[in-house]
Amino acid sequence: MSKFSFLLPGIIFLAFGAAQAQSPTYKMGRAPTAAELRAWDNVVGSDGKELPNGSGTAVEGAKIYAAKCAVCHGANGESPSPNPRLVGGVGTLSSGNPTRSSGSIVPFATTIWDFTNRAMPVGAAGTLTPNEVYAVTAFILFKNGIIKETEVLDKKSLVEVQMPNRNGFYPDPPQTTPDKIRSWLPYWNQAKPAAKPAAK
Repeated sequence: MSKFSFLLPGIIFLAFGAAQAQSPTYKMGRAPTAAELRAWDNVVGSDGKELPNGSGTAVEGAKIYAAKCAVCHGANGESPSPNPRLVGGVGTLSSGNPTRSSGSIVPFATTIWDFTNRAMPVGAAGTLTPNEVYAVTAFILFKNGIIKETEVLDKKSLVEVQMPNRNGFYPDPPQTTPDKIRSWLPYWNQAKPAAKPAAK
């Protein structure tokens, strides 16, 4: 009897086991229902197409924030550690002492709305109404000096908000040549501009 013939039953057994492990059913769990998929499929992108109807202002958001957010994020969004800051640091990211917050680093206001809607408040995620989420988002944007306190946010106006760090990210894939204002390529991959001669 050849060595191969001796090993053949073991190879067949292993192959059968691997095929079973890759089969589509394990006789546990179930496929999600259409309603469950709709409930989970609630991510809002940068273009805001998925935003629901509703509206809110920072004035309205201040009350909601004080009741449901301040305990973790501080009265004004200053967020005592380890909770992430919501306010401050606009314009500091390129400095030697950057302050990362929702206002300073997030490129789209829809991201603040989306995260608040899906994950806040801690322990009761998903309980805020669309109007409350718009209002809390408006409060955060107002505290960062991005919108006015009485400005109404809704699915149309939210996507028009220009965040301070909108153009602070590199595209994927990266550009191969810098654009006119050299805003996309990292400077360490570019030839440094020639130093200007000193004024006489």
